[in-house]
Amino acid sequence: MVATQPASRRDESRLLILSRDTGERNHTFFGDVTRFLRPRSLLVVNETRVIPARLSGTKPTGGHVEILLVERVPSAVPGAGSGDGGWCEDWRALARGLGRQPPGARLRLAGDLEAEILQRGPRGEVELRFSGRGEPGLLTRIEEIGSVPLPPYIEAARKERGTVVRPAEDKARYQTVYAREPGAVAAPTAGLHFTEELLTALQAEGHQIARIALHVGPGTFRPVATSDPTEHQLDAERYEVSEAAAASLRQAQAEGRPIVAVGTTVVRTLETLAGQGRLAAGRGSTRLFILPGAEFRVVTDLLTNFHLPRSSLLMLVAAFAGRERVLGAYREAIEREYRFYSYGDAMFIRPGSLPK
Repeated sequence: MVATQPASRRDESRLLILSRDTGERNHTFFGDVTRFLRPRSLLVVNETRVIPARLSGTKPTGGHVEILLVERVPSAVPGAGSGDGGWCEDWRALARGLGRQPPGARLRLAGDLEAEILQRGPRGEVELRFSGRGEPGLLTRIEEIGSVPLPPYIEAARKERGTVVRPAEDKARYQTVYAREPGAVAAPTAGLHFTEELLTALQAEGHQIARIALHVGPGTFRPVATSDPTEHQLDAERYEVSEAAAASLRQAQAEGRPIVAVGTTVVRTLETLAGQGRLAAGRGSTRLFILPGAEFRVVTDLLTNFHLPRSSLLMLVAAFAGRERVLGAYREAIEREYRFYSYGDAMFIRPGSLPK
C-alpha cells in the first residue's frame, strides 16, 4: 500500500472522512474537503520547510559516507573562519559509513565543503563542524549539493518495484505549498494535499488559516520498539508559534469554533502549548507523546495521512478518535486500495454526524 509517487495533482488524493463520535465513514477526494469542514473552522498548518538534508562525502580513507542533517547546534567557536573569507557551522546529524573514523577526522563533500567529526554517539549520531568559503551558511550550500531526504520506506518500495525516480519532482512535491521556515528533514505530510487554489477557496468560504512551525526530525520514523509505549521517548523537535497564530487560536477557542490541526505535528505543538497553561506565542521544543487516554484541550478536528504500524503518529490518531475506530477505518482503506504514508492519501477526523 506504500505510495511511491505523489498524486498527479495534490488535491486529487483520496480522503476518508471519519466521525470520532459515531464512527461513520465517507469517501471522497481531498479537493472536496470544504464540504466536510464545519462553519468558520480555523485550520492550523505547519509551515516548516524541508531542507535538502542528505549529503554525500568521502572519508580520509576514500570510502563513501552518507550524512543526514538534523539540526544546527551552537558552536564553541562562533565566527571561526570569518576573518579569511571562510565560515563554519556545527550541526547534529546521522551518518552511515563512518566506520571507525575518530573525532577530528575530516570528511570531504562537494566543492570546497568539509565536515570535521566533533563527537560520535550511538545509532549513527554524530556532531559535525562544516566549513567552506564563499557565501556563508550551510543552508545556502546544500541547496546546490544536497538531496531531499525521502522516508526510508518510500526508497525501499521504489527499489523493490523498480519505480522511476525523479529528483526534481521529489524536491517540489515533498514540500507543502505554504512552506516558509527551513529546518525540517521530513515533510508535515498532511499539508502536501493543499494547493494555493484550495487554500484561497477555504478562506473565501469563511474559514481561517493560522501558521505555526514545528521542524520535523528523523525520529518521526522511529518505531515504538518497547512493549509498553509509555517507555518510548520521542526526540525533541523545535517549534515556533507567532503572536498572530496564538491570537487566532485563543479567539477561535473563545468563540467555540472548530480548530482543525493539519497534521500530527500541529497537534503536538498545540497540545504542548495547552499543557503550559495558555495558548501563547513563543519558541521551544517538544517531546510530547500522545497515547490513547490523553485529553485534547485545543484540537477538535484532524487532517492526517495514514501512518506506519507501531508508530507514535498512529498512536496519536488512535488517541484522537479511538483505537478500534481508527483501525477499522484503516481496514476499510486497505479494502478500497487507498495509498498509504507520506505520498499517500488522507483522513479527516471530525466530531458529529457527517454531511450526506
